[in-house]
Amino acid sequence: MQSKHKIQEWNFKQLLISEIKKKGGWVNSHVHADRAFTITPKKLGIYQKYALEQKWDIVDEVKKNASVDEYYRRISHAIELMISQGVTAVGSFIDVDPVCEDRAIKGALKARGKYKKHIKIKYINQVLKGVIHPKARKWFDIASEYVDIIGGLPRRDERDYGKGKEHLNILLSTAKRKKKMVHVHVDQFNIAQDKETELLCDKTKEHGMEGKVVAIHCISLAAHPIQYRKKIYQKMKKTRMMVISCPTAWIDSKRNEVLQPFHNSLTPIDEMIPEGIPVALGTDNIADYMVPFCDGDMWSELRLLTVGSRYTNFKQLVNIATVNGIKVLGI
Repeated sequence: MQSKHKIQEWNFKQLLISEIKKKGGWVNSHVHADRAFTITPKKLGIYQKYALEQKWDIVDEVKKNASVDEYYRRISHAIELMISQGVTAVGSFIDVDPVCEDRAIKGALKARGKYKKHIKIKYINQVLKGVIHPKARKWFDIASEYVDIIGGLPRRDERDYGKGKEHLNILLSTAKRKKKMVHVHVDQFNIAQDKETELLCDKTKEHGMEGKVVAIHCISLAAHPIQYRKKIYQKMKKTRMMVISCPTAWIDSKRNEVLQPFHNSLTPIDEMIPEGIPVALGTDNIADYMVPFCDGDMWSELRLLTVGSRYTNFKQLVNIATVNGIKVLGI
């Protein structure tokens, strides 16, 4: 027997994607296209066995012998994946360091020329070897001429030399001199010992770079007590800092016995957005040593972000996937 009452069925994916198209399409604010699709079944054990900081060096094996053409093919594959989903703008970190030298960025620039009519592409230099060692600094300075945005990874130089602050000084002073934005990986390890977002705020103010700095990840903020989190949100607001969240990249954080506020390993967007902090969306690594099971699907990232954060403000979710991405890329 059929019911006399008509049931309205809501397809939230369809609703969100429809609004995203109206706002100009998806924006993938953070990806590492030059390393995309480099994982193989034989190398999958690297993902499980090694921590991120170890993989910063292990990944050298897919970089050291790669030619400009190979980088071009990887990056083109990633860009075509974005275009197929309706992504209209993308920001990709590109390794420029003593291992790959300038081969990856040359391949990236070639790919941008090919796809420039279909998608806006901004490049950021990944400083996987830091900026303190003379050889690493040499390639950072070379990269700063090529890229649209200056990239950073202070944990690398903090770990190797205890010079995370100097790392940020070099990034910010270079960006200010060249009138470029800065994107920095911070607070990635989901532990209360991480206070890189706060340091980035302080350095942003010190260098007069308010409104020009973007923090990537910020997941360790959630490991701190609420009083500390609120203090940092105020600092972020004062420095007009923006944030990029990459949900799949850190959802696999390992279990540990550290006691800290109950939380997951996602950027705490449910607290940031009400504070007026712009948040954008990225896929981060695609099918590589860092995140082998990320397939670069924008909807999967947005769905994980909203479900994992219990955040259901449709208007803001659309902004995260679209206009906020445009802001963080300086388009």
